[in-house]
Amino acid sequence: MFLFHVFHTLSKKEDMKYKIIPVTPFVQNATLIWCESSSEAAVVDPGGDLELIMRSVKNNGLQLKRIFLTHAHLDHAGGAGELAEREGIPIEGPQRADRFWIDGMSEQCRMFGVPQVQTFEPTRWLEQGDRVEIGCEQLEVRHCPGHTPGHVIFYHPGANLAIVGDVLFNGSIGRTDFPQGDYATLLNSIRQQLLTLDDEVEIITGHGPMSTIGHERKTNPFLI
Repeated sequence: MFLFHVFHTLSKKEDMKYKIIPVTPFVQNATLIWCESSSEAAVVDPGGDLELIMRSVKNNGLQLKRIFLTHAHLDHAGGAGELAEREGIPIEGPQRADRFWIDGMSEQCRMFGVPQVQTFEPTRWLEQGDRVEIGCEQLEVRHCPGHTPGHVIFYHPGANLAIVGDVLFNGSIGRTDFPQGDYATLLNSIRQQLLTLDDEVEIITGHGPMSTIGHERKTNPFLI
């Protein structure tokens, strides 16, 4: 869940652009994605530091329309409720098996000694095979339990890009020692939902630097 790396942001890819914004003391990668033709944007996993996120929205001339969540751990979802209320936008994701993490958000804050965050109910729970939209762009939803039971990832085939949360990292995989985490389930999710993608697919991880499916397939010690 928590890997402490800081790195620079990127953006590009056909009509969908992105900017990675490390936020909070957990150095979690919130990802701003947008449709270039419409300037409509979504933020994936706004764990906190909302002013930093909204500054990127403004600086890029965007209209924030949606929040997408990969999973409901505090560092990824802690700012979702406040941002949704402030901007009047929906929250989509994660899969409903993560409801207990959302219901326990106050306890997560107490556990990690951080200020309480605003609770929320997702506007839409996501399932395997669903799609989320931002402007003219669509991303596929893949259910990848293991780190949490309701974890999902977002894949844009045209951009060869996947936003994978805490499922897979550059050289590592997500933790499975939290409630309802499971190591075998996580490895199965990676093999069935991520390693079936082309080697060229770039991955934006929940913490730390980007990687590619091919690089992780060949070098990740948990997968070889």
